[in-house]
Amino acid sequence: MTYTLDAFVKDAATALAGTEGPAGREKVRVLLEKLLANEAFVDEAVGPAAPVGTRKLYEDKDLGFVVLAHCNPKPHRSPPHDHGSSWAVYGQAVKHTDMSEYRRLDGGEGPGEARLEKIRSYRLEPGHAGVYDVGAIHAIDYPEGSRFVRVTGRDLDHVRRLKFDTAAGKAVTIESATAGRA
Repeated sequence: MTYTLDAFVKDAATALAGTEGPAGREKVRVLLEKLLANEAFVDEAVGPAAPVGTRKLYEDKDLGFVVLAHCNPKPHRSPPHDHGSSWAVYGQAVKHTDMSEYRRLDGGEGPGEARLEKIRSYRLEPGHAGVYDVGAIHAIDYPEGSRFVRVTGRDLDHVRRLKFDTAAGKAVTIESATAGRA
């Protein structure tokens, strides 16, 4: 039987409710890879006929996690950033996304002076997913036409996050761009 978005959100809710912390998020990563193996889902959610931009596919009213489709018509390279008190699982569907992970060297946690060290870089290919835990600093770089599904622990429109300017050695507070409602 084909693994659907409905099955994914049910299984993700069970995983997150039953396994707290990073282990539950790892289960979501594995489940997202299973969902991305469903070609019909990928085509519908992030295929050529899918709307360009970012939109909510699902928001769990009890646990708060959100499933988003990202259809990117133009290439983009983000600065290093975190998801604040939330986590994220990125699942690549079309083309690729180059991911970089960072460690903060200055001991700070908020905005202000900040020094980062890149600790890991890799490419997410179609069908693969990566977990970025609470407070994890990362940057994404994708080509024109890259498409992915992202699951976040909560709606990032309501989460204080940080963006890092490595040249200036600063961290600043940011807000997410509003995604369309589910």
